[in-house]
Amino acid sequence: MSYLVVFVGAGIGGAARHGMNIWVARLLGSHFPWHTLVINILGSIVMGLITGWFAERIGAAGHLRLFLATGIMGGFTTFSAFSLDAVLLWERHEYLMAALYVGGSVAGAIAGLAAALWIMGKALA
Repeated sequence: MSYLVVFVGAGIGGAARHGMNIWVARLLGSHFPWHTLVINILGSIVMGLITGWFAERIGAAGHLRLFLATGIMGGFTTFSAFSLDAVLLWERHEYLMAALYVGGSVAGAIAGLAAALWIMGKALA
C-alpha cells in the first residue's frame, strides 16, 4: 500500500512541477533556469512546513507523511529532501558532515551528469 501512496503522490507532484515550469518560464523567460530555482526554493519551503507539522503531530499517519513528503514533494522536487537532510545534519551540530553532504551532493551530481553526457557523446558518435 505504501508504494501506491507514494506513486499517486509523485504523479501529483510531477504534474505540479510541469505546470510550475511552464508558468515560471512564461513569467520570467527561459534564458536562465528560473523555473528550477523557484521549484527548489518553493519545494524546500513546503517540505519544511510539512515536516514541521509532522514534528508537532507525533501520531500523524505514516501514509499521509509518505503521500505528502515522499510522494508529492518527491515528484515536485527532490531538492526539498536534500535540503531537509542538510538542515537535519546542521541541527544535530554535525557541521562538517552537513558541509560534506552539500558539497558532495552538488559537486557529485554535476560531475556525474557531465561524465554521463561525455560517455553518451562518445558512445553514440
